Amino acid sequence: MCKPVIYVLNGPNLNLLGLREPDIYGSETLDDIAGMLEDRARELGAEIEMRQTNHEGMLVDWLHEAQAENAAAVLLNAGAYTHTSIALLDAIRAIRTPVVEVHLSDPTTREEFRHLSYVGMAAAGTVQGKGAAGYVEALELSLSL
Repeated sequence: MCKPVIYVLNGPNLNLLGLREPDIYGSETLDDIAGMLEDRARELGAEIEMRQTNHEGMLVDWLHEAQAENAAAVLLNAGAYTHTSIALLDAIRAIRTPVVEVHLSDPTTREEFRHLSYVGMAAAGTVQGKGAAGYVEALELSLSL
């Protein structure tokens, strides 16, 4: 029996986690988060496909790929594209694969321009403001969809 595969897609500047504004985003790196997710996925009988890009179109392509590869779900931290990308909104709406929006910080408590989430308009769920542990919560949520 095949294990469910969860795509974990990370957008711009998330490659700098641990260095970039640790007071907002925490001190964990993306590799640390990947390790946490892989451990929890193994416990849950799932697999993780972890990726990061600074390019909007790549995130769109990976969302399409997730459906084509029959991924069980996608965890998406689109970074700043959350608040600007109608292309990501359209891509999420175009696929059947459920998407869970993830944010390390809570955008609703930050600058007003971060309060709008195009990703959230189409996501099956959102986990925000829980730091790196939010990714694990989002993984658990994704497997219940």
